[in-house]
Amino acid sequence: MRALLISLLLIALPVGAADLSAMRAEPLSGDAASFSLTDLAGNSHELSEWRGKLVLINFWATWCGPCRTEMPGIERLWQRYRDQGLVILAISVDEGMERRIATFVKRLNLSLPILLDPESKVADHYQVSGLPHSVLIDQEGHLIAQIIGERQWDSPEAYQLIEQLLEP
Repeated sequence: MRALLISLLLIALPVGAADLSAMRAEPLSGDAASFSLTDLAGNSHELSEWRGKLVLINFWATWCGPCRTEMPGIERLWQRYRDQGLVILAISVDEGMERRIATFVKRLNLSLPILLDPESKVADHYQVSGLPHSVLIDQEGHLIAQIIGERQWDSPEAYQLIEQLLEP
């Protein structure tokens, strides 16, 4: 029943300007792969650090128009639910552009964790074929859904989804 609810809520998430035919929201099963990536300060982070939390991973790049459009909404989602158990990891797949990424983060006043995947190793594991691409991982570390394409992460539908997933 929970998988059905998640599917319905994901499909209901408002889309942005991206092509609707490229969008899909499908529940997945299985454990999320462990990974280790660095942030802009050079600190290493592992997915296991956030076990017990609901994790939204958003793969993006500075050159991706839809990514730039949805990022402020992701920041607002982060601000609203971070103290309630939501972790958002914004994983940049830009290659060797740390300065450009830092400028992007500063310009948009982002405070959510920004991790770097310049060789797309983690993105490849999650079968990211287009950007933006988001993945939801539940509190037990299970991959529960992927959201392909731009979404309005600060919409009532997104808030409803996150609140449902944060419930014990």
